[in-house]
Amino acid sequence: MRSVLVIAVAAAALALASEAGAAGSSLRLVRVASGFDHPVHATAAPGDARRIYVVEQDGVIRVRVRGIVRAEPFLDIRRLVGSEGWEQGLLSVAFHPDYATNRLLYVNYTNTDGDTEIVEFRSDGERALPATRRLLMSVSQPYDNHNGGGLAFGPDGLLYVGTGDGGGGGDPGNRAQDLASPLGKLFRLDPATAEPEAELVAYGLRNPWRYAFDTQTGDLWIADVGQRRWEEIDVLPAGFSGLANFGWDVYEGKAVWEPKAPNPAGSLVAPLHVYGHPGGHCSVTGGYVYHGRAAASARGRYFYGDYCSGVVWSLRPGPNGKAAGVRREPFDVPGLVSFGETWRGGMLLVSHEGTIYRLAGS
Repeated sequence: MRSVLVIAVAAAALALASEAGAAGSSLRLVRVASGFDHPVHATAAPGDARRIYVVEQDGVIRVRVRGIVRAEPFLDIRRLVGSEGWEQGLLSVAFHPDYATNRLLYVNYTNTDGDTEIVEFRSDGERALPATRRLLMSVSQPYDNHNGGGLAFGPDGLLYVGTGDGGGGGDPGNRAQDLASPLGKLFRLDPATAEPEAELVAYGLRNPWRYAFDTQTGDLWIADVGQRRWEEIDVLPAGFSGLANFGWDVYEGKAVWEPKAPNPAGSLVAPLHVYGHPGGHCSVTGGYVYHGRAAASARGRYFYGDYCSGVVWSLRPGPNGKAAGVRREPFDVPGLVSFGETWRGGMLLVSHEGTIYRLAGS
């Protein structure tokens, strides 16, 4: 009999908490830079408070240094990247925790055949060096959507790679629950090894577009994009052992999608929070638990939003694995495609329309 890690809460109660909390937020957004071509990610390198790296979907990473966006790209791999599909392209970058000394960085992109590649590059401190390219992992994609796209280093120093279910609507190949398929999964690998092996951490994911580790607790927060009705926030607690099953395509959020038994190999993990599509919502964009200094009222809150509506919310992890104080923040971001972190814990918000914002307030 499968074990169940219960971290769900009632959607109606959360909606009420959201409405109650919205008026009390003193947070605001400050524009950092604009004019980017379909940016999908922004981040900083460990130890570097001066630079912000912005990933453009067609295959370019640009760098903003002390308020100025350099004309010459930090990395240009447009010849390697296929971005014909709306969800394809160069999708994220992650810098090695020891980047200041080893200059290693990792990118997630779909190649010209539409398949996912996780690739390592080395930089000289100013630019990434295309000739240092090393392929760590590849995943064949049956469709041009639900490719995943995130990368994150965990507290264990390993690189975490999320894959979508391969697309097609409703997971027609039942890939997310099939442990023999690499789709709909979360893997970790050690890039320090000559031939990294992808270790399965979790399955039952539809499209974990963005996920991040809480830098203080080590909990992993995953925003998994829904199908027709429910967007969900999942949490994998620090220290979790075994194999986690996030439920897709048996469940969409907490609702049954396909009436069948989930794969019994792992522990079934219920969502921490779900929200529905009324109000123009359609696709969750995951963020971070904020631990910065610029906005004291945001500390300890997890931020997330919706790509279609641009609405931004935050919540706090509550007792007994439940969410608390869900709050609609007093600003929207058109085409909210990603969040990011600066080196000192500041939070970035990325509009697919070309602008990067920073969270501010009291």
